[in-house]
Amino acid sequence: MKQHFKPYYAVIFTSTQKEHIEGYYKMSEKMEQLAKKQPGYLGMDNARNEVGITVSYWESLEAITNWKQQSDHLQAQLKGQQNWYSWYNVKVCKVEREYEFGNK
Repeated sequence: MKQHFKPYYAVIFTSTQKEHIEGYYKMSEKMEQLAKKQPGYLGMDNARNEVGITVSYWESLEAITNWKQQSDHLQAQLKGQQNWYSWYNVKVCKVEREYEFGNK
């Protein structure tokens, strides 16, 4: 069992998409690659069916703020609001403890 004892932060992005999302997957891949280069980035998990959930992990609130304000990410956010999402919700949470079971 792997355990983390240093708290970190999770940004939980939950969304529903519009019917036509041309260009979405290309932009999503670009944003994931860009996020990996940001100071304080720790990783990401995501899943999508009717509702999509992406959770990104960060060392600090400052790292999250810097990512939110990154210029390419700002453009992607605007495109998402205009073209791809019918609804979304963002939660920023502090992770105090983590554990897991089994092999990935």
